[in-house]
Amino acid sequence: MEDTKRVQGNHRIVLTGRKTAVISGVMDVLSFDTKEVLLETDMGILLLKGDDLHVNRLTLEKGEVDLDGRIDSIAYSENSHLKGEDGFFKKLFK
Repeated sequence: MEDTKRVQGNHRIVLTGRKTAVISGVMDVLSFDTKEVLLETDMGILLLKGDDLHVNRLTLEKGEVDLDGRIDSIAYSENSHLKGEDGFFKKLFK
């Protein structure tokens, strides 16, 4: 089995007019629907909120995701916050 390690710090978000986002450094898609997309990135957990969100392209081998829709907010949390009882995203998904 081939080891596909990504270089940490390869994370980038290109947001165009709050309508499209090209995101690199993505390790996993944790959840998504038309209102929220939750990604695990090199720089922590990334939550994008909006309306009519669609994942147009997902290439985990390259760590890339392309989204479109109306993007209202982008927020980060450290990976450890998902595991802790008092973490922001842990409370969000209870």
